[in-house]
Amino acid sequence: MTKQEIISLIKREVIPAMGCTEPIAVSLCTAYAAEQLGIVPERIDVMLSANILKNAMGVGIPGTGMVGLPIAVALGALIGKSEYQLEVLRDVTPDDVKRGKAFIDEGHIHISLKENIEAVMGYDEKLYIEVECSAQGKTATAIIAKEHTHRVDVSQLKAAAHSGSDTVNGNHDAGNLTSHCADAMPGRNSDCDLTLRQVYDFAMLTPLDELEFINEARRLNEQAASEALKGNYGHCLGKTLSRPLGRGIMGDSIFSHILSKTSAACDARMAGAKIPVMSNSGSGNQGIAATLPVVVFAEENHNTEEELVRALILSHLTAIYIKQSLGRLSALCGCVVASTGSSCGITYLMGGGYDQVAYSVKNMIANLAGMVCDGAKPSCALKVTSGVSTAILSAMLAVQNNYVTSVEGLIEDDVDRCIHNLTHLGADGMVETDRMVLDIMTHKK
Repeated sequence: MTKQEIISLIKREVIPAMGCTEPIAVSLCTAYAAEQLGIVPERIDVMLSANILKNAMGVGIPGTGMVGLPIAVALGALIGKSEYQLEVLRDVTPDDVKRGKAFIDEGHIHISLKENIEAVMGYDEKLYIEVECSAQGKTATAIIAKEHTHRVDVSQLKAAAHSGSDTVNGNHDAGNLTSHCADAMPGRNSDCDLTLRQVYDFAMLTPLDELEFINEARRLNEQAASEALKGNYGHCLGKTLSRPLGRGIMGDSIFSHILSKTSAACDARMAGAKIPVMSNSGSGNQGIAATLPVVVFAEENHNTEEELVRALILSHLTAIYIKQSLGRLSALCGCVVASTGSSCGITYLMGGGYDQVAYSVKNMIANLAGMVCDGAKPSCALKVTSGVSTAILSAMLAVQNNYVTSVEGLIEDDVDRCIHNLTHLGADGMVETDRMVLDIMTHKK
């Protein structure tokens, strides 16, 4: 990949988002369908892949004080603006929420698990949202797949299915979904995959003025953390760590400051605070975990502004690289990916070079490879904090040239093979785990 392709990749994948990206993507898809219909829908049928359903069931929707998909769908249809993309609900008001509640109570919304997605897409896509809005004898359908903001051309899908074209049967081109370096994030098994060495060299060697756009991630996510401490969101993990009790146990240190600020931003986001964050690879929590640990460490370690910018690029691009082979959604918790990125950034800020950055990746994989995603919810703050804790420990070991070796578990001498061992486990090895998690979540007594 060229320098400009990598910059474009980062700018596509590090974008603002308000609220958990799975229910917000459902709102966005609903907005597309409702806008196409042109009138308020009388019926909305929402069909979702298992991973979308899992991640949208238990999370707060911004500005509503409510949890779950129905209000996200209702507001997407009533006031959503598709041009806002992952901030589709940013204009929501209390009156809109009342209208949304009434819309739900009137029985307009029908949500189900989408069966046999492979028949539609030509392959088993884990990120799939289909919304059909109907009223006065008219219908309008919108589909988002593969990426949280990627709208599929429904007419092209139907034409391909009717003709029996390979567009739907096997070559992954349905709705122009094939990802290329020039116009979309590389998907799994992409032919434009990065390597950790390329990620590191890009972060270290690119002229600083071409990288300073990443400071917007710093600004947004620090603002989210500060706002979070003004309220009581989720399980209040960030506030707990910053209170006298938390400081008394955890100490008043760089470590405790990193944990409290990172978890506070996650608390607010998962509880549905109307606060935008900068996401990474379609996840706000991943954006938070890739940003705030690096920012707090750099500020308290008195690193230069240039070092902070390069560390943030290293962190975010590492997370994007890992996501290339893992896929957008999987049974592996995304905080493993983002925290690995932040560990790389912190290792660099501690004075480490490429070898030490690679060691930190190995330490992270050895420790966190089995962390399961059981949906988006307020307790994600606990997982993010566990991931960030490990990031710091891994970096501390790495800068002293201590790392997990190739005789241990998933680790190999080649760090890129270690990364692909992790993503192969998360994307393929844990498929049955994913099914079991969803089954448990949908059959609670």
